[in-house]
Amino acid sequence: MTINSTKPYLVRSIYDWCIDSGFTPYISVQAFPELNVPKEYIKENEIVFNISINAVNELIINNNIVGFAARFNGVERKLEIPMNAINSIFAKEVNQGITFSDERKESQEAMNTLRDGNLNQNPQILQEKKIRKPKLRVIK
Repeated sequence: MTINSTKPYLVRSIYDWCIDSGFTPYISVQAFPELNVPKEYIKENEIVFNISINAVNELIINNNIVGFAARFNGVERKLEIPMNAINSIFAKEVNQGITFSDERKESQEAMNTLRDGNLNQNPQILQEKKIRKPKLRVIK
């Protein structure tokens, strides 16, 4: 039995909360080289999109992608953002939302730990490593 990721459900719920509250939902996306997004808007390998009803057409948020059509410099583009590329979703007006951890980075760290043989460490040290403080940052 496979467990579905909670990420698409959380993205949809924060989006709905933003719309219901009259806020503007934004998503922050990790800009991979193979990701088809407007390159001129990428800053520090990240791009932020306004996904409000007034900003995009044909919005789809499913378990694999966030897809929409939007205008950039007057030219309409259809974008499909893979769910694993989404860093966060938040309300612009109140800067509240949710930031997702980098799943690939965490799995790589876990593999490095296993490879380095760090499992023989004190169990209390391992417990402290598992507890991580949330990493939030203000995106404007």
